[in-house]
Amino acid sequence: MAKWWQEQIVYQIYPRSFQDSNGDGIGDIPGIISRLDELKNLGVGILWLSPVYSSPNADNGYDISDYRNINPEYGTMADMDELILQCRRRGLRLIMDLVINHTSDEHEWFQSSRDKDSPYRNYYIWRPGRPDGSPPNNWTSFFAEDCWEYDPKSGEYYLHLFAKKQPDLNYQNPEVIEEVKEIMRFWLDKGISGFRCDVINILFKESLKDGKKKLALTGSEHYISREGTHAILRRLKSEVLNNYDCFTVGETVFVTPKMGRELCDKARGELDMIFSFEHMETDQLFVKWFKKKFRSRPFALSLAKWQNALEWPAVYLENHDQPRSVSRFGNDQKYWKESAKMLAVLLLTLRGTPFLYQGEEIGMTNFDYTSMDEIQDVESHNVYALAKKLHIPSWYRWRMMRLVSRDNARTPMQWDASENAGFTSGKPWLAVNHNFISVNYQDEKNDPDSILNFYREMILLRQSSSPLKFGKFKAFCITDKIFAYGRKYKGQTVFICLNMSDRYTDADICRVTDKRCSGLSSQNLLISSYSGVTETAKGRHTAGICRTGNKIYRLRPYEAVVFTDGNRDADIKQEGFQ
Repeated sequence: MAKWWQEQIVYQIYPRSFQDSNGDGIGDIPGIISRLDELKNLGVGILWLSPVYSSPNADNGYDISDYRNINPEYGTMADMDELILQCRRRGLRLIMDLVINHTSDEHEWFQSSRDKDSPYRNYYIWRPGRPDGSPPNNWTSFFAEDCWEYDPKSGEYYLHLFAKKQPDLNYQNPEVIEEVKEIMRFWLDKGISGFRCDVINILFKESLKDGKKKLALTGSEHYISREGTHAILRRLKSEVLNNYDCFTVGETVFVTPKMGRELCDKARGELDMIFSFEHMETDQLFVKWFKKKFRSRPFALSLAKWQNALEWPAVYLENHDQPRSVSRFGNDQKYWKESAKMLAVLLLTLRGTPFLYQGEEIGMTNFDYTSMDEIQDVESHNVYALAKKLHIPSWYRWRMMRLVSRDNARTPMQWDASENAGFTSGKPWLAVNHNFISVNYQDEKNDPDSILNFYREMILLRQSSSPLKFGKFKAFCITDKIFAYGRKYKGQTVFICLNMSDRYTDADICRVTDKRCSGLSSQNLLISSYSGVTETAKGRHTAGICRTGNKIYRLRPYEAVVFTDGNRDADIKQEGFQ
């Protein structure tokens, strides 16, 4: 029997950029409450809330100074309780970010740990420098800087795999695990339904030996998916999570399918789902900051591989750390609407729980900034400084920012065409994309052919289709333009055929479904991302109709079609479905 979180669609809210209610330019919890009806109307069932805990915001909330309090910029604990209540009244579940690899350096634990005699000293990873005074080892951080910071008061270095204001917790200390268990219980008792677990597969540092030198993340072999982390996750599951009706999804870096199964197979008793990154790395050279031209074939091959690699995948195309999907995998100029709709079909027809990021449902694009002065992201500034030190030309440094910076996904939500896109009556903390005049929720709400209304249609289709919710997955055709696959459940099969290019592409329906469907017609077409006429190779016809005897369907640029096998009464044997 399926779990409730396998039947729902998750919507991620980045609170700082979602909706401001008091004019200070920063999104807040009352602003989120004011938009719950819009989210319910979209058709999602679970909200994932990025951190709203107390934080000095060195990394926009992923540096937590108090796990049991709310950042005053976002509101109060009473506001948080009201959000949980209002979600429940609308049939919405709420999950929160669990950021437990590190805290803020302003957390009381860390401030106390600076005293060598403090009982909190061993909550963090403190080490003396080498004899010459240099850091304890050669590791490098996720944020393109050394990952050891010297503290004059303490006389030693502390480890930080992210920003220097994010010291790593020491999971070789059992007291740290007990603290985390109490934090989890605190929020679950308030009525949330689970956690998205930040960089959860790097908790346990097995050794602090020097690492093998690499272009990025030297030393990572000592902490990525080590057995100590698995043991911690099993404890959190058995001693806390199993006592609540909840689920977890883990952000897991640099995992293979085998490592992924070890983290989230049900029998392991660790996580319920993981976010894998491989498909998000198919357009990069070595590290994410060096981009190559996007090609759909390796992207689709990676998606297809992970579809059957895990018992239940988490499916996503963007989030608060990734560039906007329509700018990255589609065409945000000439074919903005078409490619955004195609990506909607992809996200909502793959096997697993779909995760939708705020603004994705209206086709929000990457930022249109022109200088580093407009960028707030700490990682972007660190990388830009490092690239400058390495004498990378200024034009290429800006290209890196424009294509990869996390601020691409963090520009304020574009609600309407009024000043600041309806996000705030004040000065927004991060500049609004100027295209809000034409790309905004209100205009799309009133346009039956909009990306927003297409997402609603696709969500309804998914929720009404057992094959799309629960069906097995099989890829039939992956080329530089076409990605065709099927979903089968109890004898019913749904086929999906995507043109992931900006060119007209002929698709032989018999071939791309491996002869499992004889043709495409108005009788078996469930949805097309285009409205109006559809083409076959022999001419133009009304939407979804192929002329008798003509099995070649001409897919327009970025067109996506979803259809059945055309014989609902027959249980066609589908060899090859896993």
